[in-house]
Amino acid sequence: MKAPKKPKLAVFKLASCDGCQLSLLDCEDELLALAGAVEIAHFLEASSRVLPGPYDVTLVEGSVTTAHDRERIRQIRASSKLLVTIGACATSGGIQALRNFARVEDYARAVYAHPEYLETLETSTGVAEHVTVDHELFGCPVDKQQLLELLTALLHGRPPNVPRYPVCIDCKRRGVVCVWVSRGETCLGPVTKTGCGALCPRYARGCFGCFGPAERTNADALVQTLLERGKSRREVSDAFASFNAAAPEFARQHQPPEQKS
Repeated sequence: MKAPKKPKLAVFKLASCDGCQLSLLDCEDELLALAGAVEIAHFLEASSRVLPGPYDVTLVEGSVTTAHDRERIRQIRASSKLLVTIGACATSGGIQALRNFARVEDYARAVYAHPEYLETLETSTGVAEHVTVDHELFGCPVDKQQLLELLTALLHGRPPNVPRYPVCIDCKRRGVVCVWVSRGETCLGPVTKTGCGALCPRYARGCFGCFGPAERTNADALVQTLLERGKSRREVSDAFASFNAAAPEFARQHQPPEQKS
């Protein structure tokens, strides 16, 4: 009897550091099982073997920062049954979305000897601003266990079980002393989605917001509390100007450099 056809998995990269793709490769033993369950049709980080679409599941890392990638993501969407964005770049524009709060030509002149050779968009945006996205996985980089859970769920036709509660819940569960209460450290844990296992608070550092805004978050209330307890408006603004600076809930709290006081 002919063996059933395996689902085709594709992984694509836009503007990013490759960290989320490396999280998938870091799955090691689990990756072997995954490779046996799917046909890896396009994953240049892992193999030069490339098969044409359509693809059953496509993972996309990276933000849209050029006209070329804006067209590429439309082509990728057209060849994918399910499109999943992985990481802060693909979901909210990433650290490079700080350009959205300033003039991109100013950054280009500061960094490049010949900025006139650059072809780039004014903004860095998440994939969902250009095409329909079926699932999003957050983090900088994504958590490999969450990535495995999502892929397993999609391959079995069930909804993925990926938590969306704040990092503070993980601190409570792990017995981590609150760095804001005990040390006065600025911490985005109350408004940031879990996924890191409260990594920074476990080492007495405030959360940097790597996994983006948690569900039903209230960043306005956190900002007000930080200001009332002595943090300057610039300190608070800078806290949100990080990996998910362009996520709407965080972007409201970030002031452009010329407006900081």
